[in-house]
Amino acid sequence: MIQFFQVYKTYPGNIEALADISFKIEKGEFVFITGPSGAGKTTLLKLIIRAERPDRGEILVKGRNVTRLKNSQIPFLRRGVGFVFQDFKLLNHKTVYENISLVLEALGYKKREIPKRVRQILRVVGLEERVVKQTPFKLSGGEQQRVAIARALVNTPSILLADEPTGNLDPGLTVEIMDLLEKVNYLGTTVVVATHDTNLVARYKKRALPLYKGRLVG
Repeated sequence: MIQFFQVYKTYPGNIEALADISFKIEKGEFVFITGPSGAGKTTLLKLIIRAERPDRGEILVKGRNVTRLKNSQIPFLRRGVGFVFQDFKLLNHKTVYENISLVLEALGYKKREIPKRVRQILRVVGLEERVVKQTPFKLSGGEQQRVAIARALVNTPSILLADEPTGNLDPGLTVEIMDLLEKVNYLGTTVVVATHDTNLVARYKKRALPLYKGRLVG
């Protein structure tokens, strides 16, 4: 599903973000990318969706070499990959419904199909329909993260990437969100979670790819 072959990424100032990264994630796996702040976790996720390009190496996503994609092909790659951010990146001037439906509108879904899909994905992430007319800032942190996950999943992607999805949540909400991601994985989505929280890795007992200063150390 996702393969890296000797991938290198350096930022201006000779900052080595990733060096000699090779791994394979199979379809349907749940994998943690672990490491402290600055280890290269976010860069690795950005490379998967071609938000960044490697300096060297090859990256395959669902059999396609994303390092060789034309710019016009990148949106098609991203349609099959959901992305959940640590800071949610919800539009606070839009309702929950609008935050989620905007994704479907951008992808050209028919207007009559959108309400049904929004309701379905809200049920999947455990949110009551009452929240659809509310704006995100009126919701709890856990509810906001569920909305962010719903937005990432509404187009039924085969891969879900989550960058520190519980970094701003208390321990109770952290478990709720991780249990939700585990449920999503159980339903067939390949899930990749970047986290610095070693307790999560110990609790959920999934395969981990540990990064330290841009290199795999496990």
